[in-house]
Amino acid sequence: MLRRGADGREGWSGRIVRLVMASAAILAMASPPPAGAAQPKAKAPRALAQNGYSASRGFSAQEAAAHRALEAQVRGIAEAFNGDIGIAVEDVETGWSTAFDGNTYFPQQSVSKFWVALTALDKADRGELSLDRAVTLRREDLTLFHQPIAAQIGANGYTATVGDLMFRALTQSDNTCNDAVLRQAGGPDAVRAFLRDKGIDGIRFGPGERLLQSAIAGIQWQQSYSVGGGFYAARDAAPAGVRRAAFEHYIADPMDGATPLGIVGALARLKRGELLSRGSTQRLLSIMASTKTGPQRLKGGLEPGWQLSHKTGTGQVLGGVQAGYNDIGIVTAPDGHSYAMAVMIRRTAAPLGERMAAMQNVVRAVISYHQAVGSYDSAGYGAQGGGGRR
Repeated sequence: MLRRGADGREGWSGRIVRLVMASAAILAMASPPPAGAAQPKAKAPRALAQNGYSASRGFSAQEAAAHRALEAQVRGIAEAFNGDIGIAVEDVETGWSTAFDGNTYFPQQSVSKFWVALTALDKADRGELSLDRAVTLRREDLTLFHQPIAAQIGANGYTATVGDLMFRALTQSDNTCNDAVLRQAGGPDAVRAFLRDKGIDGIRFGPGERLLQSAIAGIQWQQSYSVGGGFYAARDAAPAGVRRAAFEHYIADPMDGATPLGIVGALARLKRGELLSRGSTQRLLSIMASTKTGPQRLKGGLEPGWQLSHKTGTGQVLGGVQAGYNDIGIVTAPDGHSYAMAVMIRRTAAPLGERMAAMQNVVRAVISYHQAVGSYDSAGYGAQGGGGRR
C-alpha cells in the first residue's frame, strides 16, 4: 500500500502504540474432527443478518425453503467453528442474502487489495489512470511479508506497467506491487473516496501495509524492516505486553475492518456491472479467477463446472492465535448463476485444515442451495446483470 512520508508514518504509528499501551445439515457435510482433537468452543447465539424470505419479493415456496436451509447451514458452520467467524452469502441475481455475524467488522488483511484494484480500474474508466503506464520500483519501495517481486528489483530497479502490478498484487498477494498500484491510484484517501462515492458501506480502508502491520505488532515502521527479516526482528524485540496489547486492540477494532455483508454487497454489485465499466469488470473478475493464494480455502469446495473469482487475506500470529484468515469471492454455477460470498475469521487457533474446511463447506452449502431452487435461465446473466429464474 502507499508509502507515506516519514513524519506522517511514524507519528501515526506512534499514536497507535501509545493508545494501545494506555488501553444441522451442514454437520453431515463436514468431516468429523480427528480423534483427540479439541472440540469447538461454545458460542453465544448470534442473530442472522439477512434479507430473508419475503413473499412480496416473489420467491416461490421452493425457494423459501432453500433460503431457510442455507441459513441453517451457514449458522451450523459458524457455530461449529473453533474461532470467531463471520460468513455472508448473496445471490447476485436476486439480491437475497444470508449471514452469520454479518455486520461486525473483521480484519481484512490482503482482502483490502480488492478495493485498491477497484479504485485503480475506476480511475482507468474515467481516463485518470492508464494501466499501461510504466512504473519503476526501487529498493525503497519494498514493504514487508509477501513480496515476490523483491527478487526482481536490482540496483537499477524494476519496471512494469500498472496493469501488471495489479495482476501480481491480486493473484500473488504481493504487498510491494499493491503499494505501487495504490500510489498510482491516489493513495488510501482515493480508495476511501471510491467507497464513499459508490455508496459501499461496511468497509474500512487502512493506512497502508507498513503502518498497519507495524501498529498490529506494537512498533513504529522503519524502511530497514523491509529486507533481511528486519520486521520480524523488530517485532520480536518489542516488549511482550506492548505487542500483546497492540494485537488485541487490532482484533477488537481493526482499522482495515470490513463486514461480511458489506463485502458481498460490493462483490454482487461488481458482478452486476454497477461499479466499473463492462471491460474493467470482466478484467478484474478474470484476474481474480487466476488467484494463486488459498487454493484450499473457498476454491477447495467447488464442484466440476463451478468457477471462482476470489481474494484471500492472512494476518499476523501471536501465541498461536491468528488475527485475520479470510477468503472472499464470486462463485458461478455452470448455468451462469452467481453468488457472492465472504468468510472472515477474526481470531482463531484452529488448525489450517479446519479453517479451510469451514470455507469449503460454505461453498458446498451454496451449491446445494443452487441445486435445491432448481434450474435457472442463464440468458442475460453476466457482468451487466439481468436474467431470472426459470
